[in-house]
Amino acid sequence: MKLGLIGGYGGRKLSIPLDHIRHAETLGYDSVWTAEAYGADAVVPAAWILAQTEKIKVGTAIMQMPARSPAMTAMTAMALAELSGGRFILGLGASGPQVVEGWHGVPYGKPITRLKEYVRIVKQIIAREAPATFDGEQYQLPYTGAGATGLGKPLKSILHCEEDIPIYAANITPRGVRAAAEVADGVFPIWMDPEKSAVLDEPINQGLAAGGRSRTEFDVAPFVTLAMGDSVEACMMPLRGNMALYIGGMGARNKNFYNDYAKRLGFEDAAVKIQDLYLAGRRDEAMAAVPAELIDACHLVGPAGRIRERLQRWKQAGASGSVSTMLIGGGSGEALELVANEML
Repeated sequence: MKLGLIGGYGGRKLSIPLDHIRHAETLGYDSVWTAEAYGADAVVPAAWILAQTEKIKVGTAIMQMPARSPAMTAMTAMALAELSGGRFILGLGASGPQVVEGWHGVPYGKPITRLKEYVRIVKQIIAREAPATFDGEQYQLPYTGAGATGLGKPLKSILHCEEDIPIYAANITPRGVRAAAEVADGVFPIWMDPEKSAVLDEPINQGLAAGGRSRTEFDVAPFVTLAMGDSVEACMMPLRGNMALYIGGMGARNKNFYNDYAKRLGFEDAAVKIQDLYLAGRRDEAMAAVPAELIDACHLVGPAGRIRERLQRWKQAGASGSVSTMLIGGGSGEALELVANEML
């Protein structure tokens, strides 16, 4: 089992906890991940961290695909990989229509189609086997659509990137996970119950079969919040707010991927109740309706001894090959040490 460290996207002020990251690096954590929403981007912090660390890999969780052309993303990834000696990991995601259309001003389109085409173009550019060409539904290289001059020509990257750049995708829907397994090297589930990882098995296996690869070539890397403290309920409180937001409010009533995912994890009645309360504006009640069992299944909360005990479930998932990386969010230096001592 590999361990990674998740950083949130920047708020009003951009701050990067380099001492915390370096501590994780000394503990043997394999990676640290940056994020973006509609403020600071994920790339600049990734470059900043790579420049001030020595061994730890740095990935983006995620770079928003609609914000950048596939070629621009490939250029960025190759530059960071070359300058860091192969320590960059490219994490991609569709974001949501509110951000894509409201912030970036481009159509949300078809996220599954976009992912497949995007990753194939990025890989083609990095490989440099021939000038990059692509004729897809979302992307064309060279571009020949409305407004084209007709002067576009296939090009091959000037930069010869000799470093391996793993590509991960943020997905939880069956179609999204299947697409990630077909074209990418790993997937980020926003949460996961390690005892119910089988909910992803069918789409992963279908995608890998379509891509002609085996399970050992694909990384499942769920986000796991780490909150160590004397009171289990106090540690759960921030997670109640976060999970209520996603299960209840991220998307329309009939199109909320996180709500559907909670149902697939076995919490159908709770998912319906959380969404009803959240959409009715009763957010405190929605938070209270998030089952402690769901939080406890997907995250690590409570006293040190309890977290050590709950980590055994993740060890078993790692041993079975169903989960190969844990991406830890939060946690003090002491808590990170506890996890490293148990899992590495």
